[in-house]
Amino acid sequence: MKDWIDELKKGLRGDVLIDEENLKKYSRDASIFEVKPKVVVCPKDENDLRFLVEFANKHPGISLTGRAAGTDMTGGPLSTSVVVSFTQYFDKIKRLTKKTAIVQPGVYYRNFEKKADKIKVIFPSYPASKSICAMGGIIANNSGGEKSLSFGQTVDHVKKLKVILADGNFYELKKLDKFELNKKLKKKDFEGQIYNKIFHLCEKNYDLIRSAEPKVSKNSCGYYLWKVWDREKGTFDLSKLFVGSQGTIGLWTEAEIDVVKKDKHSRLVAVFLKDLKQITPLIDMVKKYHPQSLESFDKNTMDLGIRFFPEIAKKVHQNIISFLWGLRREAENTLLHGLPIFIILVELAGDKEKEIQERANVLGKELDQLKINNLVMQSEQEGEKYWIMRRESFNLLREKVREKSATPFVDDFSVKPEYLSEFLPKLYDLLIKNGIQPNLAGHVGDGNFHIIPLMDLKKEEERKKIPKVLKDFTNLVKEYRGTIAAEHNDGLIRTSYVEKQFGRKIVGLFEDVKNIFDKDNIFNPGKKVHGNMRFAMSHIKRS
Repeated sequence: MKDWIDELKKGLRGDVLIDEENLKKYSRDASIFEVKPKVVVCPKDENDLRFLVEFANKHPGISLTGRAAGTDMTGGPLSTSVVVSFTQYFDKIKRLTKKTAIVQPGVYYRNFEKKADKIKVIFPSYPASKSICAMGGIIANNSGGEKSLSFGQTVDHVKKLKVILADGNFYELKKLDKFELNKKLKKKDFEGQIYNKIFHLCEKNYDLIRSAEPKVSKNSCGYYLWKVWDREKGTFDLSKLFVGSQGTIGLWTEAEIDVVKKDKHSRLVAVFLKDLKQITPLIDMVKKYHPQSLESFDKNTMDLGIRFFPEIAKKVHQNIISFLWGLRREAENTLLHGLPIFIILVELAGDKEKEIQERANVLGKELDQLKINNLVMQSEQEGEKYWIMRRESFNLLREKVREKSATPFVDDFSVKPEYLSEFLPKLYDLLIKNGIQPNLAGHVGDGNFHIIPLMDLKKEEERKKIPKVLKDFTNLVKEYRGTIAAEHNDGLIRTSYVEKQFGRKIVGLFEDVKNIFDKDNIFNPGKKVHGNMRFAMSHIKRS
């Protein structure tokens, strides 16, 4: 191994990290896994990336796994070979206007947000982890978030990608019309082969691929084949395969993305439910107010926020006394109505503050008439504590709960909202009967929830629950025609279950995609296709 490490050091301008401290750091992400790489490299420029691809092609068994901020919850950026870290040098915002931006994968979203805020725009598919994640993972996972109800997922906002493929060359991927596609199909090189093979795969299996698309508003499971070739419009777009591919068919170095105008004002209406059966009719009623976001969290998550309210107070930049005073309406509401089992956050947004407040008040009155407990926020600041609780729930579980570990493995389903009142009680029953205490938070307007069970992974009997519960969970989601991965992707934890969702024929096409782009398996093996649950289970962290 020393020989090829020395070869890496000689060939790269960037960093080559082999010390134990860094190898341990890069052996984990936000998932339940620990996988130690042989080496971590931080490429300095595109020449370094060319060298890495050529190096992997020359050394059988060496693979390249891209990594940005390392906040993935599926083990996506973990590898026993070479981890390619982008946050050190590929961290430039190359352009930012009121309509588009060009970013590199190592750009932290919080830094992008600061610059975007100055010109009153946002990249609308940011995830709840926006304070710690980076653009590499947002695009690699096809992230979504609290604004996706109005603006869609990341795949809807990526216009162009600059990528390096298995031949060591860089290409631009974007939407092509028929004329542009025909020019690509006539090429005899590696690029031409890819366009020909993917086009014929999509055309030959057109109806099968279209019928396989999950009937939900969010999905990051499998490859987005149904977004590539639109026969009616005559458009072909390979960038749709890259978004959500977890770096399994190549690595991207620049992305041109859409940004949207940021609304000047918003108001939150917090709705407190005593019965899960209320969720579906509530969503139907609230949607006529055209909310920009429809978020939620359960009683367990709320209890977590109460338990760690000093941390929540710090996040909203208040001292504890001011924070507690700000909770007086919630305290009065609880005395009158008792504790809810579910909280729905309805965000209304626009440019006229008075108009938004009036809409929120009207919604509150209609909820009162329906005898649905609610509180209408009177300022944006008043609602911020709810957003912090919603966005920071996983981090609080991961950082503050010591006796058990936050264990994301059934953490990212989506079903149509019309099924939630029926689906959620079955989900709770499934988890509780297996001795798993769930914490649910998510994008209720999209039917997309994140489940963060608390488990003691030091115990073998606890670890053994994971594949059994995951199998039963996948069957339940399939019964309701949903997806097991709405925005967190497949990674180590769910790749083995993709076939259960899509069936063998579609997974066979996914395998063809991987082979067309990466026949020697040099890019992030074992993710998206060819999953190995035995390997995954043997790499669950114990602490």
